[in-house]
Amino acid sequence: MADTQPGLDTLPAGTETDPGTTVAPESTSATAQSSGDAETANNAVTNFGQDFLGRLINSGQRGDLALAAGVVAILVVLILPMPSWLLDVGLAFSITFSVLVLMTVMFLERPLDFSSFPTVLLIATMIRLALNLASTRLILSSGHEGTDAAGKVIEAFGGYVMGGNFVIGIIVFGILVIVNFIVITKGSTRIAEVAARFTLDAMPGKQMAIDADLSSGLIDETEARSRRKDLEDESTFFGAMDGAAKFVRGDALAGILIVFINIVGGIIIGVFQREMEFVDALDTFTRLTIGDGLVSQIPALIVSTGAGMLVTKSGVSGPMDKAVFGQLGREPKSLAMVTVLLVALAILPGTPAVPFLLLAAGIGAIGFQTFRLARDRSAKARELAEAEERDAAPTGEVPISQVLKIDYLRLELGYGLLSLINDGEEGRRLTDQIKALRRQLAVEMGFVMPAVRIQDNMQLGANSYVLRIKEIDAGHGDLRPNMLLVMDPRGEDITISGETTQEPTFGLPAKWIDLNNREEALFRGYTVVDAATVITTHLTEVIKDNMAELLSFAETQKLLDELDSEHQKLIADIVPTQITVGGIQRVLQNLLQERVSIRDLPTILEGVSDACAQTRNITLITEHVRARLARQISDANVNMEGIILLVTLSPEWEQVFAESLVGNGDERQLSMPPSKLQEFISSVRQTFERHAMMGETPVLLTSPMIRPYVRSIVERFRPMTAVLSQNEIHPKAHIKTVGQV
Repeated sequence: MADTQPGLDTLPAGTETDPGTTVAPESTSATAQSSGDAETANNAVTNFGQDFLGRLINSGQRGDLALAAGVVAILVVLILPMPSWLLDVGLAFSITFSVLVLMTVMFLERPLDFSSFPTVLLIATMIRLALNLASTRLILSSGHEGTDAAGKVIEAFGGYVMGGNFVIGIIVFGILVIVNFIVITKGSTRIAEVAARFTLDAMPGKQMAIDADLSSGLIDETEARSRRKDLEDESTFFGAMDGAAKFVRGDALAGILIVFINIVGGIIIGVFQREMEFVDALDTFTRLTIGDGLVSQIPALIVSTGAGMLVTKSGVSGPMDKAVFGQLGREPKSLAMVTVLLVALAILPGTPAVPFLLLAAGIGAIGFQTFRLARDRSAKARELAEAEERDAAPTGEVPISQVLKIDYLRLELGYGLLSLINDGEEGRRLTDQIKALRRQLAVEMGFVMPAVRIQDNMQLGANSYVLRIKEIDAGHGDLRPNMLLVMDPRGEDITISGETTQEPTFGLPAKWIDLNNREEALFRGYTVVDAATVITTHLTEVIKDNMAELLSFAETQKLLDELDSEHQKLIADIVPTQITVGGIQRVLQNLLQERVSIRDLPTILEGVSDACAQTRNITLITEHVRARLARQISDANVNMEGIILLVTLSPEWEQVFAESLVGNGDERQLSMPPSKLQEFISSVRQTFERHAMMGETPVLLTSPMIRPYVRSIVERFRPMTAVLSQNEIHPKAHIKTVGQV
């Protein structure tokens, strides 16, 4: 479909084009007709030029069409002969393109900013090879006509560089090929190979470092995704550069072969077909061939230099001038030694003193200036350090505010367990496992775990540890750092030799075994964990048991502030008109107390908003929120078959609990006789222990009104038993009643 532009359409006869000029109609005389035909032809030429210019501008805006047209032009040059004037344009473009590539590389901040360099290198190589083929065709077909047979550019290079002597031209061409092929290209290829290999080998470690930073909260998901993308681009780039370096090497080999073919073929054609003298044929075709080789090898040398700069700049950031001069002339001592050496060379007998003295003066001035700048920076640094020392508070006495601060989570280790912090493989160290635990709790429970302070305690046993919640002992145990803890999930005796002990988290029978017995223990189906994992498991259970206490007012406010913008209107509607942040904190604490995830905070806030329209009782608000979370709570209590096993509370006990409730509103509480309370506890314990022996973990189902009070009793002796009301069983959940209390 042709583009239509104003002023580019063919004008009909009789239409005014310029003031005072009109195209004559067909009914005019023959003279006028011929004049009109000439003017129409001129207008057609003008319109064609404007149309071509407009299409060229549009193709610049469409880079895909321009690139495709360029590749097609290269293919056309490979097939069709090219006139000498067009070859001059192509050779000039090749030199320009190579210089542009070199300058682009020199001003890069980092290599990945020019990630398309392998493709550009291939295109540049194809351009030079296509122009080589076109010049070869002209040299062999028209070389007998003179030194301008292949264009003025080749003639100029052949005449100026060779100085009228083709032997000089051959030597210069040979030196350029040696410099390009053996020195620059070979070195660049080797650097690209090593960089690609090292980049690929380092990828797993870098990926693990990114994951560790993400799990520890040092970076967010967006930053981690950006780093992974940069790492992937880096490996792809250096892998492509490893292959692209072969283009330059092949181009140099092709240049040598083309020169040899042109000289031999030109002499044969000139002597046997064009009846030239051997000396004349040798001089003419050698001059043309060497000129063609120089025109091709100089851009190749420039592009090879750019490739070498790009691969050698892999570890340096910033433009090339800052990277080179900023490091090369950074030390005044080095510049001073160079100055002394230049002066010594200048005073040697027979040595021209002027160039060495000029260089000594220049480098000495640079060294002196560098020394002054370094001295000024040092003085400023000392002044800043002294000012900071003067402004700093005296450290002789710890401020009272620091003494009053307490650690929410603290892990105290005996000196024999300090090796667990830094020793071991990446991801298996204690610090790495705690970072992973922090992320796991955030995903599972929506609870951001406070930072864990790890410190040594010389008062503990060498292999002992203590877990503290707000500096109160919440768990302890003894470990063997260089051994493995083995447990039998079937509850049977462990037959492997070792030190008999109890697993500190759940009190299960276990054994410490030697590291060499790992494979045998796994083969027998035992659970095998190392010392760091034992601490992490214990810490996980302690935190889950105390999440409600660890959720502070500040953390609740932070959770509300970090909600998406579309939920901020809901928060503004309910806080503080319907409920305070402290009230929301108490609701979330009630949920966490029974290990209900608060990650779906928008749904929780919607439930709070609905409940606040009817009551201000935190317990009733929590029950309403639990009903809104029925799908989540039901899913968290299904077994392997996707069924919720239920143990229902009998109508008799339902009535007993209902009649034992006294008071109204926030003052409502359970008042049950101790004998009845003991009877209920015994009945629940017997029922659930019977199901536990059968490998079942059912939930206790009650009516919504008494559920919180039943749970307050059950959590005293079976904290892991879930107590649900009928409102918390999702309508689509699969249930099965297995007993009754």
